Amino acid sequence: MANLKWLWDYLKKYGLMYGTGLLLLAFFSVLSLYVPQIMGKLIDEVIEGGKNELLKPLLLALIAATLFRTTLAYIHTVLQEKTSQNVIHDIRTEAYRRLNKQDFTFFDRNRTGDIMARMTGDMDAVRHFMAHVIPQFVKGIVTLVFAIWMMLRINIPFALCIFAIMPITCYITFKFADKILPALHEVRQQFSRLNTVVQENVSGHRVVKAFAREDFEVNKFDTENEKFREANLKTARIWEKYLPPLDFMCNMVLFVILIVGGFFVSKKLITVGDLVIFQGLAQRLNIPMRMIGWLASDFQRFNASSSKIRELMDQEPEIKNVGIRLSNLKIKGRIEFRDVNFGYRNTPVLHDINFVIEPGQTAAFIGATGSGKSTIMNLILRFYETDDGLILIDGVNVKNIDLKTLRSRISIAMQDVFLFTDTIEGNISYGVPDASFEDVKRVAEIAEADEFIREFPDGYDTIIGERGVGLSGGQKQRIALARTLLKDPDILILDDTTSSLDLETEFKIQQSLEKLNRKRTTLIITHRISSIINADQIFVMDKGRIVERGTHEELLGKKGLYYDVYMNQMGDFNFSQFENREVV
Repeated sequence: MANLKWLWDYLKKYGLMYGTGLLLLAFFSVLSLYVPQIMGKLIDEVIEGGKNELLKPLLLALIAATLFRTTLAYIHTVLQEKTSQNVIHDIRTEAYRRLNKQDFTFFDRNRTGDIMARMTGDMDAVRHFMAHVIPQFVKGIVTLVFAIWMMLRINIPFALCIFAIMPITCYITFKFADKILPALHEVRQQFSRLNTVVQENVSGHRVVKAFAREDFEVNKFDTENEKFREANLKTARIWEKYLPPLDFMCNMVLFVILIVGGFFVSKKLITVGDLVIFQGLAQRLNIPMRMIGWLASDFQRFNASSSKIRELMDQEPEIKNVGIRLSNLKIKGRIEFRDVNFGYRNTPVLHDINFVIEPGQTAAFIGATGSGKSTIMNLILRFYETDDGLILIDGVNVKNIDLKTLRSRISIAMQDVFLFTDTIEGNISYGVPDASFEDVKRVAEIAEADEFIREFPDGYDTIIGERGVGLSGGQKQRIALARTLLKDPDILILDDTTSSLDLETEFKIQQSLEKLNRKRTTLIITHRISSIINADQIFVMDKGRIVERGTHEELLGKKGLYYDVYMNQMGDFNFSQFENREVV
Protein backbone atom coordinates (compact mmCIF):
# COMPACT_ATOMS: atom_id res chain seq x y z
CA MET A 1 0.00 0.00 0.00
CA ALA A 2 2.93 2.33 0.63
CA ASN A 3 3.82 2.20 -3.06
CA LEU A 4 0.25 2.99 -4.09
CA LYS A 5 0.15 5.93 -1.67
CA TRP A 6 3.44 7.19 -3.09
CA LEU A 7 2.06 6.95 -6.64
CA TRP A 8 -1.15 8.73 -5.64
CA ASP A 9 0.88 11.70 -4.37
CA TYR A 10 1.92 12.29 -7.99
CA LEU A 11 -1.28 11.09 -9.64
CA LYS A 12 -3.73 13.26 -7.70
CA LYS A 13 -2.54 16.34 -9.61
CA TYR A 14 -4.09 14.77 -12.71
CA GLY A 15 -6.91 13.05 -10.77
CA LEU A 16 -9.74 14.58 -12.81
CA MET A 17 -8.25 13.49 -16.12
CA TYR A 18 -7.37 10.02 -14.86
CA GLY A 19 -10.71 9.58 -13.08
CA THR A 20 -12.59 10.61 -16.22
CA GLY A 21 -10.68 8.00 -18.19
CA LEU A 22 -11.53 5.29 -15.66
CA LEU A 23 -15.18 6.38 -15.60
CA LEU A 24 -15.37 6.08 -19.39
CA LEU A 25 -13.69 2.70 -19.12
CA ALA A 26 -16.30 1.51 -16.61
CA PHE A 27 -19.09 2.86 -18.80
CA PHE A 28 -18.02 1.13 -22.01
CA SER A 29 -17.25 -2.06 -20.04
CA VAL A 30 -20.87 -2.13 -18.89
CA LEU A 31 -22.00 -1.21 -22.39
CA SER A 32 -20.12 -4.17 -23.83
CA LEU A 33 -22.10 -6.47 -21.54
CA TYR A 34 -25.33 -5.35 -23.19
CA VAL A 35 -24.18 -6.68 -26.56
CA PRO A 36 -24.94 -10.30 -25.51
CA GLN A 37 -28.32 -9.05 -24.21
CA ILE A 38 -29.13 -7.70 -27.66
CA MET A 39 -27.94 -10.94 -29.27
CA GLY A 40 -30.13 -13.01 -26.91
CA LYS A 41 -33.15 -10.84 -27.60
CA LEU A 42 -32.47 -11.16 -31.33
CA ILE A 43 -32.61 -14.96 -31.04
CA ASP A 44 -35.66 -15.15 -28.73
CA GLU A 45 -37.76 -12.39 -30.28
CA VAL A 46 -36.81 -12.50 -33.97
CA ILE A 47 -35.50 -15.97 -34.77
CA GLU A 48 -37.58 -17.97 -32.26
CA GLY A 49 -40.55 -15.57 -31.86
CA GLY A 50 -40.83 -14.48 -35.49
CA LYS A 51 -41.04 -10.76 -34.62
CA ASN A 52 -39.27 -9.59 -37.77
CA GLU A 53 -40.21 -5.95 -37.12
CA LEU A 54 -37.65 -5.98 -34.26
CA LEU A 55 -34.79 -7.06 -36.51
CA LYS A 56 -33.87 -3.58 -37.77
CA PRO A 57 -34.08 -1.80 -34.36
CA LEU A 58 -32.03 -4.53 -32.70
CA LEU A 59 -29.35 -4.47 -35.41
CA LEU A 60 -29.17 -0.65 -35.21
CA ALA A 61 -28.88 -0.90 -31.42
CA LEU A 62 -26.07 -3.44 -31.83
CA ILE A 63 -24.17 -1.19 -34.29
CA ALA A 64 -24.74 1.92 -32.17
CA ALA A 65 -23.55 0.18 -29.00
CA THR A 66 -20.41 -1.02 -30.79
CA LEU A 67 -19.59 2.42 -32.24
CA PHE A 68 -20.27 4.21 -28.95
CA ARG A 69 -18.19 1.68 -27.03
CA THR A 70 -15.30 2.07 -29.48
CA THR A 71 -15.42 5.87 -29.22
CA LEU A 72 -15.38 5.77 -25.43
CA ALA A 73 -12.49 3.28 -25.52
CA TYR A 74 -10.48 5.65 -27.74
CA ILE A 75 -11.06 8.65 -25.47
CA HIS A 76 -10.21 6.53 -22.42
CA THR A 77 -6.94 5.38 -24.00
CA VAL A 78 -5.92 8.95 -24.85
CA LEU A 79 -6.66 10.17 -21.31
CA GLN A 80 -4.86 7.26 -19.63
CA GLU A 81 -1.77 7.59 -21.82
CA LYS A 82 -1.61 11.35 -21.36
CA THR A 83 -2.00 11.03 -17.60
CA SER A 84 0.57 8.26 -17.25
CA GLN A 85 3.11 10.18 -19.34
CA ASN A 86 2.55 13.34 -17.28
CA VAL A 87 2.92 11.49 -14.00
CA ILE A 88 6.03 9.58 -15.00
CA HIS A 89 7.51 12.84 -16.32
CA ASP A 90 7.00 14.38 -12.87
CA ILE A 91 8.42 11.35 -11.08
CA ARG A 92 11.45 11.16 -13.37
CA THR A 93 12.09 14.90 -12.98
CA GLU A 94 11.87 14.66 -9.19
CA ALA A 95 14.08 11.56 -9.12
CA TYR A 96 16.70 13.25 -11.28
CA ARG A 97 16.57 16.38 -9.12
CA ARG A 98 17.13 14.31 -5.99
CA LEU A 99 19.82 12.30 -7.73
CA ASN A 100 21.74 15.52 -8.37
CA LYS A 101 21.46 16.41 -4.69
CA GLN A 102 23.25 13.23 -3.66
CA ASP A 103 26.85 13.45 -2.51
CA PHE A 104 29.87 11.39 -3.47
CA THR A 105 29.07 8.72 -0.87
CA PHE A 106 25.84 7.82 -2.67
CA PHE A 107 27.61 7.27 -5.99
CA ASP A 108 30.36 5.31 -4.24
CA ARG A 109 27.73 2.90 -2.91
CA ASN A 110 25.51 2.55 -6.00
CA ARG A 111 26.48 1.12 -9.35
CA THR A 112 25.88 3.25 -12.42
CA GLY A 113 23.94 0.42 -14.09
CA ASP A 114 21.59 0.18 -11.10
CA ILE A 115 20.91 3.92 -11.16
CA MET A 116 20.25 3.78 -14.91
CA ALA A 117 17.86 0.85 -14.43
CA ARG A 118 15.87 2.86 -11.88
CA MET A 119 15.67 5.88 -14.17
CA THR A 120 14.60 3.86 -17.24
CA GLY A 121 13.19 0.33 -16.83
CA ASP A 122 11.66 0.90 -13.40
CA MET A 123 10.07 4.15 -14.53
CA ASP A 124 8.50 2.36 -17.49
CA ALA A 125 7.11 -0.35 -15.18
CA VAL A 126 5.40 2.34 -13.08
CA ARG A 127 3.99 4.02 -16.20
CA HIS A 128 2.73 0.65 -17.48
CA PHE A 129 0.98 0.09 -14.16
CA MET A 130 -0.90 3.40 -14.46
CA ALA A 131 -1.71 3.16 -18.16
CA HIS A 132 -2.62 -0.53 -18.37
CA VAL A 133 -2.73 -2.46 -15.10
CA ILE A 134 -5.05 -0.15 -13.15
CA PRO A 135 -7.47 0.28 -16.11
CA GLN A 136 -7.55 -3.47 -16.71
CA PHE A 137 -8.18 -4.05 -13.02
CA VAL A 138 -11.06 -1.54 -13.01
CA LYS A 139 -12.44 -3.05 -16.20
CA GLY A 140 -12.21 -6.53 -14.71
CA ILE A 141 -14.00 -5.52 -11.48
CA VAL A 142 -16.78 -3.70 -13.36
CA THR A 143 -17.19 -6.58 -15.79
CA LEU A 144 -17.21 -9.11 -12.96
CA VAL A 145 -19.82 -7.26 -10.88
CA PHE A 146 -22.21 -6.46 -13.71
CA ALA A 147 -21.82 -9.84 -15.40
CA ILE A 148 -22.67 -11.59 -12.11
CA TRP A 149 -25.64 -9.29 -11.62
CA MET A 150 -26.93 -9.93 -15.15
CA MET A 151 -26.51 -13.68 -14.83
CA LEU A 152 -28.35 -13.75 -11.50
CA ARG A 153 -31.22 -11.79 -13.04
CA ILE A 154 -31.66 -14.44 -15.76
CA ASN A 155 -31.34 -17.62 -13.68
CA ILE A 156 -29.85 -17.91 -10.20
CA PRO A 157 -29.14 -21.71 -10.14
CA PHE A 158 -27.43 -21.58 -13.51
CA ALA A 159 -25.35 -18.56 -12.43
CA LEU A 160 -24.31 -20.26 -9.16
CA CYS A 161 -23.02 -23.27 -11.11
CA ILE A 162 -20.69 -20.94 -12.97
CA PHE A 163 -19.65 -18.97 -9.87
CA ALA A 164 -18.67 -22.18 -8.04
CA ILE A 165 -15.45 -22.22 -10.05
CA MET A 166 -14.33 -18.73 -8.96
CA PRO A 167 -12.95 -19.57 -5.45
CA ILE A 168 -10.56 -22.08 -7.01
CA THR A 169 -9.43 -19.48 -9.54
CA CYS A 170 -8.85 -16.91 -6.77
CA TYR A 171 -6.80 -19.39 -4.72
CA ILE A 172 -4.52 -20.19 -7.66
CA THR A 173 -4.10 -16.47 -8.33
CA PHE A 174 -3.04 -15.65 -4.75
CA LYS A 175 -0.52 -18.50 -4.74
CA PHE A 176 0.87 -17.25 -8.04
CA ALA A 177 1.23 -13.66 -6.76
CA ASP A 178 3.05 -14.87 -3.64
CA LYS A 179 5.62 -16.83 -5.68
CA ILE A 180 6.18 -14.33 -8.49
CA LEU A 181 7.27 -11.31 -6.37
CA PRO A 182 10.68 -12.62 -5.18
CA ALA A 183 11.35 -13.97 -8.67
CA LEU A 184 10.69 -10.55 -10.19
CA HIS A 185 12.96 -8.92 -7.60
CA GLU A 186 15.73 -11.28 -8.66
CA VAL A 187 15.16 -10.46 -12.34
CA ARG A 188 15.32 -6.74 -11.49
CA GLN A 189 18.59 -7.12 -9.56
CA GLN A 190 20.23 -9.20 -12.27
CA PHE A 191 19.13 -6.73 -14.94
CA SER A 192 20.88 -4.01 -12.94
CA ARG A 193 24.11 -6.06 -12.81
CA LEU A 194 23.94 -6.76 -16.53
CA ASN A 195 23.37 -3.07 -17.18
CA THR A 196 26.45 -2.21 -15.12
CA VAL A 197 28.67 -4.60 -17.06
CA VAL A 198 27.56 -3.13 -20.41
CA GLN A 199 27.94 0.47 -19.17
CA GLU A 200 31.45 -0.15 -17.85
CA ASN A 201 32.51 -1.93 -21.03
CA VAL A 202 31.21 0.86 -23.27
CA SER A 203 32.79 3.58 -21.13
CA GLY A 204 36.09 1.74 -20.85
CA HIS A 205 36.29 0.26 -24.35
CA ARG A 206 39.65 1.91 -25.03
CA VAL A 207 41.18 0.29 -21.95
CA VAL A 208 39.65 -3.05 -22.93
CA LYS A 209 41.21 -2.92 -26.37
CA ALA A 210 44.53 -1.52 -25.11
CA PHE A 211 44.95 -4.56 -22.86
CA ALA A 212 43.42 -6.99 -25.38
CA ARG A 213 40.81 -8.05 -22.82
CA GLU A 214 37.91 -8.46 -25.21
CA ASP A 215 37.58 -12.17 -24.42
CA PHE A 216 37.59 -11.48 -20.69
CA GLU A 217 34.84 -8.85 -21.05
CA VAL A 218 32.77 -11.15 -23.26
CA ASN A 219 33.07 -13.92 -20.66
CA LYS A 220 32.13 -11.50 -17.88
CA PHE A 221 29.10 -10.41 -19.87
CA ASP A 222 28.18 -14.02 -20.65
CA THR A 223 28.28 -14.86 -16.93
CA GLU A 224 25.90 -12.05 -15.99
CA ASN A 225 23.76 -12.66 -19.07
CA GLU A 226 23.44 -16.32 -18.10
CA LYS A 227 22.34 -15.32 -14.59
CA PHE A 228 19.82 -12.92 -16.12
CA ARG A 229 18.53 -15.73 -18.35
CA GLU A 230 18.24 -18.09 -15.36
CA ALA A 231 16.34 -15.46 -13.37
CA ASN A 232 13.89 -15.01 -16.25
CA LEU A 233 13.55 -18.77 -16.68
CA LYS A 234 12.81 -19.09 -12.98
CA THR A 235 10.01 -16.56 -13.46
CA ALA A 236 8.82 -18.44 -16.53
CA ARG A 237 8.69 -21.70 -14.55
CA ILE A 238 6.36 -20.04 -12.07
CA TRP A 239 4.17 -18.93 -14.96
CA GLU A 240 4.27 -22.48 -16.34
CA LYS A 241 3.16 -23.86 -12.98
CA TYR A 242 0.24 -21.52 -12.30
CA LEU A 243 -1.05 -20.23 -15.64
CA PRO A 244 -2.20 -23.54 -17.12
CA PRO A 245 -4.49 -24.21 -14.08
CA LEU A 246 -5.81 -20.66 -14.37
CA ASP A 247 -6.44 -21.16 -18.07
CA PHE A 248 -8.09 -24.51 -17.38
CA MET A 249 -10.47 -22.97 -14.83
CA CYS A 250 -11.44 -20.24 -17.30
CA ASN A 251 -12.22 -22.85 -19.94
CA MET A 252 -14.25 -24.78 -17.39
CA VAL A 253 -16.72 -21.88 -17.37
CA LEU A 254 -17.53 -22.48 -21.04
CA PHE A 255 -17.74 -26.23 -20.36
CA VAL A 256 -20.24 -25.64 -17.53
CA ILE A 257 -22.33 -23.37 -19.78
CA LEU A 258 -22.38 -26.00 -22.52
CA ILE A 259 -23.40 -28.92 -20.25
CA VAL A 260 -25.52 -27.23 -17.59
CA GLY A 261 -26.97 -24.67 -20.00
CA GLY A 262 -28.04 -27.39 -22.41
CA PHE A 263 -29.76 -29.18 -19.54
CA PHE A 264 -31.56 -25.99 -18.45
CA VAL A 265 -32.72 -25.29 -22.03
CA SER A 266 -34.02 -28.86 -22.39
CA LYS A 267 -36.01 -28.43 -19.16
CA LYS A 268 -37.38 -25.07 -20.39
CA LEU A 269 -35.77 -23.31 -17.41
CA ILE A 270 -34.04 -20.84 -19.72
CA THR A 271 -34.43 -19.94 -23.38
CA VAL A 272 -31.89 -20.40 -26.15
CA GLY A 273 -31.46 -16.62 -26.13
CA ASP A 274 -30.69 -16.73 -22.39
CA LEU A 275 -28.08 -19.39 -23.09
CA VAL A 276 -26.49 -17.11 -25.72
CA ILE A 277 -26.51 -14.23 -23.20
CA PHE A 278 -24.82 -16.46 -20.61
CA GLN A 279 -22.22 -17.50 -23.14
CA GLY A 280 -21.53 -13.88 -24.15
CA LEU A 281 -21.28 -12.74 -20.52
CA ALA A 282 -19.07 -15.71 -19.64
CA GLN A 283 -16.71 -14.90 -22.51
CA ARG A 284 -16.37 -11.34 -21.23
CA LEU A 285 -15.98 -12.67 -17.71
CA ASN A 286 -13.25 -14.96 -18.94
CA ILE A 287 -11.09 -12.03 -20.06
CA PRO A 288 -10.45 -10.60 -16.55
CA MET A 289 -10.19 -14.12 -15.14
CA ARG A 290 -7.53 -15.00 -17.69
CA MET A 291 -5.76 -11.72 -17.00
CA ILE A 292 -5.67 -12.20 -13.23
CA GLY A 293 -2.27 -13.87 -13.51
CA TRP A 294 -0.87 -11.18 -15.75
CA LEU A 295 -2.27 -8.40 -13.57
CA ALA A 296 -0.85 -10.00 -10.43
CA SER A 297 2.54 -10.26 -12.11
CA ASP A 298 2.42 -6.66 -13.34
CA PHE A 299 1.33 -5.45 -9.91
CA GLN A 300 4.28 -7.20 -8.30
CA ARG A 301 6.57 -5.78 -10.97
CA PHE A 302 5.20 -2.34 -10.12
CA ASN A 303 5.88 -3.00 -6.43
CA ALA A 304 9.46 -4.04 -7.13
CA SER A 305 10.14 -1.08 -9.46
CA SER A 306 8.44 1.57 -7.37
CA SER A 307 10.30 0.37 -4.26
CA LYS A 308 13.58 0.86 -6.11
CA ILE A 309 12.59 4.34 -7.29
CA ARG A 310 11.40 5.31 -3.81
CA GLU A 311 14.63 4.01 -2.35
CA LEU A 312 16.51 6.34 -4.68
CA MET A 313 14.26 9.31 -3.95
CA ASP A 314 14.07 8.77 -0.18
CA GLN A 315 17.81 8.63 0.38
CA GLU A 316 18.96 11.78 2.10
CA PRO A 317 22.43 13.07 1.23
CA GLU A 318 24.92 12.73 4.06
CA ILE A 319 26.20 16.23 3.36
CA LYS A 320 23.60 18.54 4.88
CA ASN A 321 23.35 22.13 3.67
CA VAL A 322 22.91 23.67 7.10
CA GLY A 323 24.77 26.87 6.25
CA ILE A 324 22.05 28.54 4.18
CA ARG A 325 22.30 31.69 6.32
CA LEU A 326 25.89 32.18 5.18
CA SER A 327 25.08 32.46 1.47
CA ASN A 328 26.87 34.79 -0.95
CA LEU A 329 29.71 34.96 1.55
CA LYS A 330 32.79 36.70 0.18
CA ILE A 331 35.70 34.32 0.61
CA LYS A 332 39.19 35.75 1.13
CA GLY A 333 40.92 32.39 0.94
CA ARG A 334 42.33 31.48 4.37
CA ILE A 335 42.16 27.69 4.82
CA GLU A 336 42.74 25.90 8.10
CA PHE A 337 42.60 22.22 9.05
CA ARG A 338 42.40 21.40 12.77
CA ASP A 339 42.97 17.80 13.85
CA VAL A 340 41.12 16.41 10.83
CA ASN A 341 40.59 12.66 10.53
CA PHE A 342 38.73 10.92 7.73
CA GLY A 343 38.12 7.45 6.35
CA TYR A 344 36.29 5.85 3.41
CA ARG A 345 33.89 3.11 4.53
CA ASN A 346 35.66 2.71 7.88
CA THR A 347 39.07 2.59 6.19
CA PRO A 348 41.25 5.38 7.69
CA VAL A 349 42.68 7.76 5.06
CA LEU A 350 43.70 10.97 6.88
CA HIS A 351 45.22 11.19 10.36
CA ASP A 352 45.54 14.35 12.47
CA ILE A 353 45.84 16.80 9.59
CA ASN A 354 46.76 20.33 10.74
CA PHE A 355 47.79 23.26 8.56
CA VAL A 356 47.02 26.90 7.76
CA ILE A 357 47.14 28.47 4.29
CA GLU A 358 46.92 32.25 4.24
CA PRO A 359 44.93 34.22 1.62
CA GLY A 360 46.79 34.60 -1.65
CA GLN A 361 49.30 31.86 -0.91
CA THR A 362 50.12 28.94 -3.20
CA ALA A 363 50.22 25.68 -1.25
CA ALA A 364 51.22 22.33 -2.70
CA PHE A 365 50.55 18.79 -1.59
CA ILE A 366 52.87 16.08 -2.82
CA GLY A 367 53.05 12.41 -2.01
CA ALA A 368 52.62 8.92 -3.34
CA THR A 369 49.34 7.67 -4.77
CA GLY A 370 46.89 7.00 -1.96
CA SER A 371 48.63 9.30 0.51
CA GLY A 372 45.46 11.42 0.90
CA LYS A 373 46.21 14.48 -1.22
CA SER A 374 42.97 14.50 -3.25
CA THR A 375 40.97 13.61 -0.15
CA ILE A 376 42.00 16.90 1.44
CA MET A 377 40.57 18.78 -1.55
CA ASN A 378 37.36 16.76 -1.44
CA LEU A 379 36.93 17.70 2.20
CA ILE A 380 37.48 21.41 1.52
CA LEU A 381 34.64 21.31 -1.02
CA ARG A 382 32.55 19.12 1.32
CA PHE A 383 32.25 16.31 -1.18
CA TYR A 384 32.73 14.21 1.96
CA GLU A 385 32.32 14.98 5.66
CA THR A 386 35.17 14.75 8.15
CA ASP A 387 35.08 12.10 10.87
CA ASP A 388 36.77 14.40 13.38
CA GLY A 389 38.23 17.88 13.44
CA LEU A 390 37.41 21.21 11.83
CA ILE A 391 37.92 22.71 8.38
CA LEU A 392 37.75 26.49 8.40
CA ILE A 393 37.50 28.94 5.51
CA ASP A 394 38.29 32.48 6.67
CA GLY A 395 37.73 31.24 10.23
CA VAL A 396 34.25 29.85 9.45
CA ASN A 397 33.48 26.14 9.68
CA VAL A 398 32.77 24.92 6.13
CA LYS A 399 29.68 23.15 7.50
CA ASN A 400 28.21 26.58 8.26
CA ILE A 401 28.70 27.90 4.72
CA ASP A 402 26.01 27.45 2.09
CA LEU A 403 27.12 24.64 -0.23
CA LYS A 404 26.46 26.57 -3.45
CA THR A 405 28.34 29.58 -2.10
CA LEU A 406 31.26 27.40 -1.02
CA ARG A 407 31.52 25.55 -4.32
CA SER A 408 30.87 28.61 -6.47
CA ARG A 409 33.84 30.43 -4.90
CA ILE A 410 36.16 27.41 -5.02
CA SER A 411 37.07 25.96 -8.39
CA ILE A 412 38.75 22.61 -8.91
CA ALA A 413 40.38 21.08 -11.96
CA MET A 414 39.96 17.41 -11.14
CA GLN A 415 42.43 14.64 -11.69
CA ASP A 416 39.86 12.61 -13.60
CA VAL A 417 39.03 14.98 -16.46
CA PHE A 418 35.43 14.76 -17.62
CA LEU A 419 34.30 16.58 -20.74
CA PHE A 420 30.72 16.63 -21.98
CA THR A 421 29.46 15.89 -25.48
CA ASP A 422 29.35 19.55 -26.45
CA THR A 423 31.44 22.17 -28.20
CA ILE A 424 34.82 23.13 -26.80
CA GLU A 425 33.40 26.55 -25.95
CA GLY A 426 30.45 24.90 -24.20
CA ASN A 427 32.79 22.74 -22.11
CA ILE A 428 34.96 25.69 -21.09
CA SER A 429 31.95 27.84 -20.18
CA TYR A 430 30.15 25.01 -18.35
CA GLY A 431 30.51 26.70 -14.95
CA VAL A 432 29.74 30.17 -16.33
CA PRO A 433 27.11 29.66 -19.08
CA ASP A 434 26.73 33.37 -19.81
CA ALA A 435 30.46 33.98 -20.26
CA SER A 436 31.47 35.96 -23.35
CA PHE A 437 33.55 34.36 -26.09
CA GLU A 438 36.37 36.81 -25.27
CA ASP A 439 36.53 35.49 -21.70
CA VAL A 440 36.48 31.88 -22.94
CA LYS A 441 39.34 32.61 -25.32
CA ARG A 442 41.29 34.46 -22.60
CA VAL A 443 41.27 31.52 -20.16
CA ALA A 444 42.04 29.12 -23.03
CA GLU A 445 45.16 31.16 -23.75
CA ILE A 446 46.19 31.03 -20.10
CA ALA A 447 45.71 27.24 -20.14
CA GLU A 448 47.79 26.97 -23.34
CA ALA A 449 44.73 25.58 -25.14
CA ASP A 450 43.92 28.34 -27.61
CA GLU A 451 46.54 27.32 -30.16
CA PHE A 452 45.45 23.71 -30.60
CA ILE A 453 41.76 24.68 -30.45
CA ARG A 454 42.16 27.08 -33.37
CA GLU A 455 43.80 24.29 -35.38
CA PHE A 456 40.49 22.38 -35.44
CA PRO A 457 38.37 23.16 -38.54
CA ASP A 458 35.50 24.41 -36.36
CA GLY A 459 37.71 25.96 -33.71
CA TYR A 460 35.83 26.60 -30.47
CA ASP A 461 32.66 25.19 -32.08
CA THR A 462 34.26 21.76 -32.45
CA ILE A 463 32.05 19.07 -30.93
CA ILE A 464 33.93 16.93 -28.42
CA GLY A 465 33.03 13.26 -28.31
CA GLU A 466 31.81 11.49 -25.19
CA ARG A 467 34.26 12.01 -22.28
CA GLY A 468 36.54 13.99 -24.60
CA VAL A 469 37.10 11.28 -27.19
CA GLY A 470 39.25 12.66 -30.00
CA LEU A 471 41.48 14.76 -27.73
CA SER A 472 44.80 13.84 -26.20
CA GLY A 473 45.20 13.65 -22.44
CA GLY A 474 47.08 16.94 -22.38
CA GLN A 475 44.45 18.70 -24.50
CA LYS A 476 41.66 17.51 -22.20
CA GLN A 477 43.60 18.70 -19.16
CA ARG A 478 44.10 22.16 -20.66
CA ILE A 479 40.39 22.50 -21.53
CA ALA A 480 39.52 21.42 -17.99
CA LEU A 481 41.95 23.97 -16.59
CA ALA A 482 40.41 26.72 -18.75
CA ARG A 483 36.95 25.70 -17.48
CA THR A 484 38.22 26.02 -13.91
CA LEU A 485 39.84 29.44 -14.46
CA LEU A 486 36.73 30.90 -16.10
CA LYS A 487 34.91 30.78 -12.74
CA ASP A 488 37.45 33.34 -11.40
CA PRO A 489 37.38 31.62 -8.00
CA ASP A 490 38.65 32.87 -4.66
CA ILE A 491 40.31 29.50 -4.10
CA LEU A 492 41.79 27.56 -7.02
CA ILE A 493 42.50 23.84 -6.69
CA LEU A 494 44.61 22.06 -9.30
CA ASP A 495 44.46 18.31 -8.77
CA ASP A 496 47.30 16.83 -10.83
CA THR A 497 46.15 19.12 -13.64
CA THR A 498 49.38 19.06 -15.64
CA SER A 499 50.30 15.39 -15.32
CA SER A 500 49.78 14.80 -19.06
CA LEU A 501 51.70 17.89 -20.16
CA ASP A 502 55.33 18.24 -21.13
CA LEU A 503 57.55 20.30 -18.82
CA GLU A 504 57.74 23.27 -21.18
CA THR A 505 53.94 23.60 -21.50
CA GLU A 506 53.58 23.13 -17.76
CA PHE A 507 56.13 25.88 -17.11
CA LYS A 508 54.30 28.28 -19.46
CA ILE A 509 50.99 27.64 -17.70
CA GLN A 510 52.59 28.27 -14.33
CA GLN A 511 54.02 31.58 -15.54
CA SER A 512 50.66 32.61 -16.97
CA LEU A 513 48.90 31.78 -13.69
CA GLU A 514 51.47 33.81 -11.74
CA LYS A 515 50.97 36.81 -14.04
CA LEU A 516 47.22 36.91 -13.47
CA ASN A 517 46.23 40.21 -11.88
CA ARG A 518 43.91 38.47 -9.43
CA LYS A 519 45.67 37.28 -6.26
CA ARG A 520 43.98 34.10 -5.06
CA THR A 521 44.71 31.16 -2.80
CA THR A 522 45.92 28.27 -4.92
CA LEU A 523 46.23 24.62 -3.92
CA ILE A 524 48.22 22.27 -6.11
CA ILE A 525 48.13 18.50 -5.87
CA THR A 526 50.84 16.78 -7.84
CA HIS A 527 53.36 13.99 -8.09
CA ARG A 528 55.77 16.23 -10.00
CA ILE A 529 58.07 18.53 -8.05
CA SER A 530 58.50 20.66 -11.17
CA SER A 531 54.95 21.98 -10.60
CA ILE A 532 55.51 23.27 -7.06
CA ILE A 533 59.03 24.65 -6.76
CA ASN A 534 57.74 28.23 -6.34
CA ALA A 535 54.94 27.35 -3.89
CA ASP A 536 54.74 29.32 -0.63
CA GLN A 537 54.14 26.12 1.31
CA ILE A 538 54.70 22.49 0.40
CA PHE A 539 53.13 19.67 2.39
CA VAL A 540 54.66 16.24 1.95
CA MET A 541 52.13 13.45 2.63
CA ASP A 542 52.68 9.81 3.40
CA LYS A 543 50.01 7.28 4.42
CA GLY A 544 47.46 9.96 5.28
CA ARG A 545 49.79 12.14 7.36
CA ILE A 546 51.72 15.35 6.70
CA VAL A 547 55.28 14.22 7.34
CA GLU A 548 57.12 17.34 6.10
CA ARG A 549 56.22 20.97 5.40
CA GLY A 550 58.02 24.11 4.25
CA THR A 551 59.24 25.84 1.10
CA HIS A 552 61.14 24.06 -1.64
CA GLU A 553 64.51 25.22 -0.33
CA GLU A 554 63.63 24.40 3.27
CA LEU A 555 62.53 20.89 2.39
CA LEU A 556 65.63 20.22 0.32
CA GLY A 557 67.71 21.35 3.31
CA LYS A 558 65.99 18.77 5.54
CA LYS A 559 67.16 15.96 3.23
CA GLY A 560 64.07 13.94 4.05
CA LEU A 561 61.36 12.35 1.92
CA TYR A 562 60.92 15.47 -0.23
CA TYR A 563 64.65 15.57 -0.97
CA ASP A 564 64.61 11.91 -2.00
CA VAL A 565 61.67 12.50 -4.36
CA TYR A 566 63.35 15.58 -5.81
CA MET A 567 66.60 13.78 -6.50
CA ASN A 568 64.73 10.84 -7.98
CA GLN A 569 62.67 13.04 -10.32
CA MET A 570 64.87 16.01 -11.13
CA GLY A 571 68.48 15.27 -10.25
CA ASP A 572 70.53 18.14 -11.72
CA PHE A 573 67.71 19.31 -14.04
CA ASN A 574 67.98 23.03 -14.82
CA PHE A 575 64.73 25.03 -15.18
CA SER A 576 66.53 28.11 -16.48
CA GLN A 577 66.22 26.76 -20.02
CA PHE A 578 62.53 27.71 -19.90
CA GLU A 579 62.77 30.98 -18.01
CA ASN A 580 63.87 33.16 -20.94
CA ARG A 581 61.26 31.82 -23.36
CA GLU A 582 58.36 33.99 -24.31
CA VAL A 583 55.03 32.90 -22.89
CA VAL A 584 52.29 32.84 -25.50
